[in-house]
Amino acid sequence: MRRLPPLNALRIFEVAARTGSYAEAGAELGLTHGAVSRQIAALESWLGQRLFMKDGRRMVATPMARIFAAEVGLSFDRLAVAAEACGRPDARRILRVSAPTSFAMRWLIPRLNRYHADHPQVEVAVTTVSTVLEELRGGVDVAIRRGVARDDAWPHHRVVPVLDDVDTLIMSPALFAQRPILKPADIEGHTLLASETRAGDWANWLEAAGLEHPAGHPRQIFDHFFVTRQAVEDGLGIGIGPLPMLAIDVANGRLMTPLPEIRVPRTGYVALIPRQAAAGNLVAGFVDWLAGEARGSR
Repeated sequence: MRRLPPLNALRIFEVAARTGSYAEAGAELGLTHGAVSRQIAALESWLGQRLFMKDGRRMVATPMARIFAAEVGLSFDRLAVAAEACGRPDARRILRVSAPTSFAMRWLIPRLNRYHADHPQVEVAVTTVSTVLEELRGGVDVAIRRGVARDDAWPHHRVVPVLDDVDTLIMSPALFAQRPILKPADIEGHTLLASETRAGDWANWLEAAGLEHPAGHPRQIFDHFFVTRQAVEDGLGIGIGPLPMLAIDVANGRLMTPLPEIRVPRTGYVALIPRQAAAGNLVAGFVDWLAGEARGSR
């Protein structure tokens, strides 16, 4: 007989450690804050040590608890894969995908109708991350992150290249009509719009264009690229944006690339799959579809 901790308490603990909040764990699981607290206490009693410590009004996982939660999450991932393999072939499946906000909004979601057309039995549930570090958490089947295809960066996952990324100058067609940019020097007098999450985008583009960074140039910085993109569309200035995620905007005339030949390669996107996921299953098939879409967009 295996001496296992209470499994329901383990499930609640993993969600609480992943979300960093008893309240968020309760909301995800449909439980009250008190019910989450009682289950965590039961698990702590079984283990004989504290898993969370009070920090102000929040309960924060201890370093050992975070390590334990990561292992528990991997075990649940493996259970999910096994259950999928043994499940009913005609059952509707939910595929949980985590992706950076801009990638989800500007590239993935506009293409999902094509995936659903070929896989009507699958529901793709997309959650987004918008932090600069794009922390990898459990509870998803596929995580899309910016990075290179090196296994040592994510030792518990298979890493599959998905989408190359390249930056170029973007502006609204209306602003171009008022003050066209036909050569790099024409950016003089335009407001430069930048994003905290894409640090160095202007410096890199100016170097590629053979320009020095103009001192005292009008400049505005937003916290995230999807805000910057909207400001560019509204004609508030010019920006640097990733071509793969702006192809739809360029095609429908919301944005334009006045100097498309000046490009700056950036680190692209990879798909992270739990190592225990079987080849040829739903998750691997979805990642293959992502890579195919990326090839098509090129």
